[in-house]
Formats: sequence, structure tokens, C-alpha cells
Amino acid sequence: MKEYIIRLVYVEMLGHDASFGYIHAVKMIHDDSLLVKRTGYLAVTLFLNEDHDLIILIVNTIQKDLKSDNYLVVCAALNAVCKLINEETIPAVLPQIVELLAHPKEAVRKKAIMALHRFYQKSPSSVSHLVSNFRKRLCDNDPGVMGATLCPLFDLITNDVNSYKDLVISFVSILKQVAERRLPKAYDYHQMPAPFIQIKLLKILALLGSSDKQASENMYTVVGDIFRKCDSSSNIGNAVLYECICCVSSIYPNHKLLVSAADAISRFLKSDSHNLKYMGIDALGRLIKISPEIAEQHQLAVIDCLEDPDDTLKRKTFELLYKMTKSTNVEVIVDRMIDYMNSINDNHYKTEIASRCVELAEQFAPSNQWFIQTMNKVFEHAGDLVNIKVAHNLMRLIAEGFGEDDDTADSQLRSSAVESYLHILGEPKLPSVFLQVICWVLGEYGTADGKYSASYITGKLCDVAEAYSNDETVKAYAVTALMKIYAFEIAAGRKVDMLPECHSLMEEFLASHSTDLQQRAYELQAVIGLDAHAVESILPSDASCEDIEVDKALSFLNDYIQESIEKGAQPYIPESERTGMLNISNFRNQDHHEASSHGLRFEAYELPKQTVQARIPPASLASTELVPVPEAMYPRESYQTTTVPSVSSDAASTELKLRLDGVQKRWGRQTHFPSTSTSNSTSLKTVNGITQVDGSNTANSRTRETYDSRKQVEISPEKQKLAASLFGGPSKTEKKSATGHKSSKPSSHMVKSHAPKSSMEVASEKTSVQQPPDLLDFGEPTVRSTAPSLDPFKDLEGLLEPTTQVSSAVNHSSTAAVTKSPDIMGLYTETTAGAHHKDSDILSGLSKPPMTNMVGGTTTMQVAQSSKGPNLKDSLEKDALVRQIGVTPSSQNPNLFKDILG
Repeated sequence: MKEYIIRLVYVEMLGHDASFGYIHAVKMIHDDSLLVKRTGYLAVTLFLNEDHDLIILIVNTIQKDLKSDNYLVVCAALNAVCKLINEETIPAVLPQIVELLAHPKEAVRKKAIMALHRFYQKSPSSVSHLVSNFRKRLCDNDPGVMGATLCPLFDLITNDVNSYKDLVISFVSILKQVAERRLPKAYDYHQMPAPFIQIKLLKILALLGSSDKQASENMYTVVGDIFRKCDSSSNIGNAVLYECICCVSSIYPNHKLLVSAADAISRFLKSDSHNLKYMGIDALGRLIKISPEIAEQHQLAVIDCLEDPDDTLKRKTFELLYKMTKSTNVEVIVDRMIDYMNSINDNHYKTEIASRCVELAEQFAPSNQWFIQTMNKVFEHAGDLVNIKVAHNLMRLIAEGFGEDDDTADSQLRSSAVESYLHILGEPKLPSVFLQVICWVLGEYGTADGKYSASYITGKLCDVAEAYSNDETVKAYAVTALMKIYAFEIAAGRKVDMLPECHSLMEEFLASHSTDLQQRAYELQAVIGLDAHAVESILPSDASCEDIEVDKALSFLNDYIQESIEKGAQPYIPESERTGMLNISNFRNQDHHEASSHGLRFEAYELPKQTVQARIPPASLASTELVPVPEAMYPRESYQTTTVPSVSSDAASTELKLRLDGVQKRWGRQTHFPSTSTSNSTSLKTVNGITQVDGSNTANSRTRETYDSRKQVEISPEKQKLAASLFGGPSKTEKKSATGHKSSKPSSHMVKSHAPKSSMEVASEKTSVQQPPDLLDFGEPTVRSTAPSLDPFKDLEGLLEPTTQVSSAVNHSSTAAVTKSPDIMGLYTETTAGAHHKDSDILSGLSKPPMTNMVGGTTTMQVAQSSKGPNLKDSLEKDALVRQIGVTPSSQNPNLFKDILG
């Protein structure tokens, strides 16, 4: 198994899925063999992650192995802890790891520190009370444990520097011992004493000495010693030197250390290695913040790096130039940046350089002319990559000027911008952002100095709108610029002559699909028709940067509010004073608290709850499948199973209707009714020597319909498929054939007439429980289903026999029922066809032919003999009573078989 698991590791390394073997790796960590256990831990740490489902299976084993007497087992468990224990399972292993900080083996103590550091990274609050343990392990006798403690301390100091100022002396002492080679030779790397410990200590000292002169003074000596002792002939020595330069640039400045750092930077820049040059450029960028004159000493080296073919080094050099920019060198640096921006294809970096050029031009522009030209170059070459904020800043800068009181300089800036933009409009293709700036500047200041006429500027703007017809933003800026120019002309008292191309442009925009363009066009049309005073109030000249006073209290509505209150309006109630208001922020905070406090649950899961137990008895749940069908699918019919308890009419109207007829029954044999189902039970009684169905029984005629349909489903494979299709939303014809009620409407109605009930019983049932409407309407044409159906008269004859013959009638197949129908079917057809014949004629027809039972062989003639003739008066009275209680009688006489059965 060990060999198999190792091969699975290689399978995963090759990118294939080996999840089928994860459980075997988990089993291996339970093995007593050390080799097998360590192999299992190795595989588990490589296969699983902290959120994997199998993690819960290894927590108990890790807890046991952390207490093992074999330190190798403990080390293997600690390795797994660092990789696999998540925030929820930290409390399960934290006490054992804290105890391991005092383990006699230094390897165990080191790994315990690493585990606590990992816990701090995942959940700082879980180990916040263990900070003192890190301080103690800093003085551990083993350098490995001390070096491991520096990592969590660095993270702690990064978050809270002031709490660890007292450790400066300890860190300086440790660094001095390392630099003096007091550590064992085993910690040397390329003849450098513990270089990684030195680098980590220098990072910590840089944090502790930042803006702290007293703490920095304690560091000067040891940092100077490292500068002198470092060997610059190896990469690791240069790495320590670079970290020393970073430390010197962070702590309180010291001249001697700055000189040493400058010498080290000089060696880096003069090296032939691109890596060392890169380090030199980066270190120089750190030092010029403290001592800008250091950069002047390395100008030639910086220029060489700027022309180096290495693109990474060139970008780093531009970052250095950006930090070195002054008013004396801004022209050279910005020109170099623009040239470099034209030579690269990286849009992300091109956007960054463009923003830096704009920033430098705004800060150190030597003249207005140079500033406008530089901005034009940036927009032309960078295109739409320039951030829209840059364009807005440029507009604001042109509007505000340079912040001085010299209006002449500001007007010269605007005039030079207008002139340059009119010249640029002749170019074939310009970026959208640049065009927005051009339109805005021409609209604000195009005619300000009087050098260009309004017709000339408006013609240029119309050309822009026509040339860039696909850009609605540019067209919107152009229309607004036209409105400003015409408004300024009207305010100055000059006559406005709109050019023909402007007229056509306005007509196009007035019918535009863009509501923004349409709105601007209508505003322009309205402004042109106003007088000079109104236009000057609406669009004052050179007022784009004036502050607009906003009345947040809406005090101008006070009179209206007071008048409304006097008329009976309710005063406004602040939201904070309203009662019953729900604070949404409270819910958000509660959700966040619940999400953050979520932990692993160790209690058992709750048992599943049956949501339908309250409405349907257990026997019905076990025997049927629930098929919810929306009411809209059955506009004429409403089905109700006899197993659902009776509810009020209001509740029944709102609940979901469940159609169970036509669904195959799973329990019980197919040859008889299940004895446990109350819906299929039928009680028989003898009246005048004739066996009849008890009308007071809860299983009424609807139960037999349900059973008949269920019987069809069980015996016919086609019906089974049809019933199964009910779950997927069958068509209307499928629904009719699946239920078994639509195959022969008159027959089913006659079966329902087997249970004779008086009119009072019918009325009481209708008032207590809302029965579904009669599914069979004799007023409709008789619909014959092609599928085999049961003969209701055979069931009728079976009910008239003894109880033993009822079972025999039930077991008879539907096919035989169809092929061997009694002679009364012909009379029944005549009855259906002659819907308007009198009841006496129908009864006389029914009394003539003899009817033979197919099962028992006895005649049913005694039914007709024992019953008296139908009384038309009584039948009419019963029909009237039925109509009064809301039941619509069929076109045929509904009391026909009641009269026959007496």
C-alpha cells in the first residue's frame, strides 16, 4: 500500500485525478509502523486541503500522534497540522501544540512554533493569548527555534509596532552574534553566517526603527558592521547588502550608513548582471527619498539602464525617474516616457505611464505651451487608455488656470489650448476621451478671445459630430458646446445665424433614439429662442468652476409645507423616530456575526421530517405517490382523495391540490383491496333480499372510481407509462386516459348511482364538505376512449351478488369486460342517444331484456322487479332540491338508478 500511495502522488503530480486513493492515505496514518505512518502523512498533506471532507477523519489521529513518545511521529503530525487544520478545528489541537513548545527535542519545538504561526495567519484571535510564548522562544538555546520565532514576530510587529519596541535590544544582540559567527557552522550558507536569519532581523529592525531616533541609534553599529563584513561576490551576500540598504532607508537617517549604502548601490549599478542592476535601481529609488543628491552621482548609470534592452530593467528605471523628477528635468523625463509609451504594446503599463506623464506635467510644467502640447501627445498616443479622470482633471485645470491671480496667463493657456485643438481636429482619427476634451474646451473658450468667429467654431463642432456619428458621448459634448457658443453670442447681443449643417444636425438629434441627445437638442432649441438676459442667467460666461450653492434643507419649500399642514396634511416624521421601522444594518450585522461564528458541529444530524404527515395518514403515504398538479391544469374538474382529512372550504381553496388517481399503488397484492386502506373498504348490506352498497360508508363512489383507474394502471403497461408521464406534465388527453374516468362518462355516472342516498343526506354532505363537482356530464357528447376500460355494469351486477362474488368481479380483467359486455349496453346507448325521451320510456326499455351476470350467471331482472316504477313528481322534487343546494343535474335523469334500486 505504501508503494501504491507513492505512485498516486506521482499520478497527482502529472495532473490526473487520484481521489479514489485518498481514503487509503488516510488509513495509512493510523498504522503503527513509523515508515507507513510518515508516508501516509506525506500523502495526506499533498492530496487534501484544509476544507476537504476527509479532514474530520484525521483530527483524532493527529491528537493522538501529538502525544506520542516518538518525536518523529510528533513531527509528522505537526507537518500535517500546518497544512490541513482549518480555523474550525484549531481548538481541537491547540492545547497539545502549546505543550510541545517545551518538548526536549528542538525539531519538535521549531515545528510547534511554525504551527502556531500558521494558526495566527488563519485566525489571529485563536492565538492572541499566546504572544508571550513567542517572546520566550526568542531566547531558545537552539538557533533553529529562534529563527523560526522571527517569522511570527515579524507579522505581529507589522500589525503593532509600538507593542514590541522593548525587543529592539534583543534583536540587535541576536544580529550581532550572527554577524560575529557565533552560530554553529551548520547555519552558514556560501560562507555567510545564517544569512536568512540576518535578512529577517534586518526587516524587523527596519519596522521598529522607522521614525524612532532612539531605537535607530541602537541599530547603527550592527548595521555598519554588516556593510563591512558582507561578501559581495555571492548572490546571498548581495541579498544581505540589499536588505541593509532597505533598513537604512527606513530607520532614522545616519550619514555614515547612507554613504555605505551609496557605495553598495554603485557596485550594483556597475555590475554586468541585470539582476544586480535591478537591485541597484530599486535601492536608489528608496534612498533618494532621504538624500536626493545621491541620485545625481549615478546619472550616467541610470541612463544606461534606461537604454538597456531588458524591458524589466527599463521599467524599473522609469519608476526611478518618476521619483527623481523636478522642474529642471521634467521635459526630458516626460519626453522619454512618451517615447517609451509609443514603443510598447502592453496596454496596462501604457495606461500607467500616461497617468504618470499627466501627473508630472501638472506638477512641473515649465510653460503653458509645453503643458498643452504634452497633454495632446499623451491623448494621441495613449488613446482611450487614458483614464476619464485625467480628462476631467485637464478640463478643470484649463478652467481654473494655474491658481495664480494672473488672468493674462490663464487666458493665454486657454487660447493656446483652443488653437492647438483646432489644429488637431484635422487629423483623421482621434480617441473619444480626447474629443470630449476638445469639444468642451471649444464650447467654453472657442470665442472667448475673439480670434475665431462663432460660425467657424460651430462648423468645426458639427464636423466632429458628423465624423464620429457612432459615438453618442462625443455627439452629446458637441451639442452642449454648440449651445454654449450660441448662448454666449445671444448674451453678448450679437445675432445668431445657425449654419445649415447645424440645422440638419439638430433635426437629426430631435428625432434621435437616444433620450440624452434628444434632451440636449430640445434644450438648444429652447435657449436660442430666449432673450439675452435669460440666456446670461442660464449660461454665464466662464463660470464652469464656480461653486453651486445647494440648499440641502430645501428651505424654499417651507411655505408650501406650512400651508399643507394647515390644510390637514401629516407632518414628516424622520426615519430614526418612526416606530416599527426595521434597521437593515442590524440584520446585516447579525448575518455577518452568524457567518463569522459558524463552527464545526459535532452533534448528530436531526432526523428527516415528513412535511405531509399532518395532512395525509401514514397508510396513504406508504401506498401512494404524491403528484402535485396545479389547479390551472384542470379547469373543469377538481379531484379530492378520500384519505385527506376534511378541511374548511377557505383552507381547501388555498392548499395545493394533489391528484392521486391513476398513480400505481405499491403495497398489497393486485388481486384484492388492502385491508389497511380505509379509502377502498366497502360495506354491503341486504335490503329486501338484495345486496347493496351502504350509503353511509365513508368510501363512497369516488373510491370505486379511483380503484377502477388504479386497476387499469396495474394491468396495462400503456397505462403505467401514461401514469408515469403525469409527473412530467402530460397533455389533456393523457390526463383523461390516465384517470380512468373519461373513458366512458355515462358508465361512471351509473356506477356512482349504486349508492342510493336521500335528498337530505345529499344536502348534509354538500354543506359539510365541499365535494368536487360531478366529473360526468350527460349533456356532453359521449366520448369513447380507444384504451380498454372497465364495464361499470359488470361491477353493478357484482354488487348485487353475495360478498364472495364481489371479489370475483373485482379480479376480472378489463379486456374480458369490454369484449363480453351485457345486453344492457345497447339499451344504454339508446338511452344516451335519446336524451329527451321520457323516464317511463327508458324504464320500460330497461325492463324488457333479461340481463345475465357474467360472473355468477344469475339474472339481474329481480332488480327491476323489486323496484317500483319511477314517480315523476318525486323525481322533479328531488331535482329541485338538488338545484337549490348548488349541484347542477345532468341532462339525463340523475335519479334513474336510485329508482331502479328502490
